[in-house]
Amino acid sequence: MLSQRLANIWISLRRASFSGGDIFGALTDGKACVYLRDLLVEHIRTTHPDVELIVGLDSRGFLFNMLLATELGVGCAPVRKKGKLAGDVVSVEYKLEYGSDTFELQRTAIKPGQKVIIVDDLLATGGSLSAASELVRKLGGVLLESLVVIELVDLDGRKRLDCDVHSLIQY
Repeated sequence: MLSQRLANIWISLRRASFSGGDIFGALTDGKACVYLRDLLVEHIRTTHPDVELIVGLDSRGFLFNMLLATELGVGCAPVRKKGKLAGDVVSVEYKLEYGSDTFELQRTAIKPGQKVIIVDDLLATGGSLSAASELVRKLGGVLLESLVVIELVDLDGRKRLDCDVHSLIQY
């Protein structure tokens, strides 16, 4: 059953002409959205039933963090680009293929010792997930895992990360 649900998501992604970075087209398929949600929730419940907070990355990670947090009955928090969050924030600069950027997280988003999963749509080079991991740890969170829908394996982003990574689809 699990392999069939993954196949259905993959078919939806291919129909949407997934181009190595855009998951939006596949999200127009209601069945694929339900399968995707169920697979992510099932994975978390099975591997990390003690999770307390889901952190989503700007911006496509936001599509998943609130959805997963609601299904799991836990909190959620956004990691945003510099200047987008109100209040006191912690910041991390990270390198991109074409320069650098800065991620921020509200200082009150994570309590020390809180068990956290980071979620995003895509793992490419690993820069953004690495920066988000650093933010979680700066605030004293315990990072259980980074969870992504798609991993572009040829880019070796997983090697840059200092946490467990789970990807539903490796492309």
